[in-house]
Amino acid sequence: MKTKKGTVIKGTLFILVVITVITATMVYQRNRRIGEFAGYFVSHGRWATPDSVRELRRSIALNERRIERHVQYAARNANYWKLLSVRLQQRGLHGDALEALERAIYLTPADPLLHYYTGLSAGILAKSFHLVHEGSLARDAHRNQYFALAESAFLRAIELDGNYLRPRYSLGVLYVFDLDRPEEAIPHLQRYLEISRNDVETMFVLARAFFMVRMFQEAVDLYDRIIMLTGDEQRRNDARSNRQIVLGHMHG
Repeated sequence: MKTKKGTVIKGTLFILVVITVITATMVYQRNRRIGEFAGYFVSHGRWATPDSVRELRRSIALNERRIERHVQYAARNANYWKLLSVRLQQRGLHGDALEALERAIYLTPADPLLHYYTGLSAGILAKSFHLVHEGSLARDAHRNQYFALAESAFLRAIELDGNYLRPRYSLGVLYVFDLDRPEEAIPHLQRYLEISRNDVETMFVLARAFFMVRMFQEAVDLYDRIIMLTGDEQRRNDARSNRQIVLGHMHG
């Protein structure tokens, strides 16, 4: 029969083993971070000697806690500006949202979502400059500036993530309805439908782009597809009406 004392000793030994393993893992992870950090500097530097590498490792080890605190603070700060921009957009405060997005992108420039949100707010602002009491040339300059920002932001989001569909749809809408450049919308909307084949709203925009560049049969085919797919009677009627318009141009 196992004695109580033996059980306690085994339990204590088990705890010590666990603590040792955890400590060793933490030390290993810390040393690996230091090694990776030093390797980054060495690979991006012009020169490196064994003494300089050892000195760099010692310096990083001494400052590891401060570095980690700063990294965590920067990550929290980036998340704050991102969440703030979303909240401002939800309230319709798109000018302030753009300022928050600019700060968020400065901190995390490779986040495609931030560029997509920038395009949304810029596009909305571009359509609002008829409210500005200035000459028509000044209004047009403001409008064009924000439309250009919206376009570049959507393109950057797509560049960062080619399978990110929302900026492709928004860019298609921008080209078709705002910039009168439907031929540039077509490849983005087609790519969207390659990934999400049954998105009716995207089909409507693409069909409009086909119509604008006189690709009438392609537009008719899309409207037929919408009529077959959608369960929304209003959208089906819209597709039938648009289809008749296109057929009128084909045979008129």
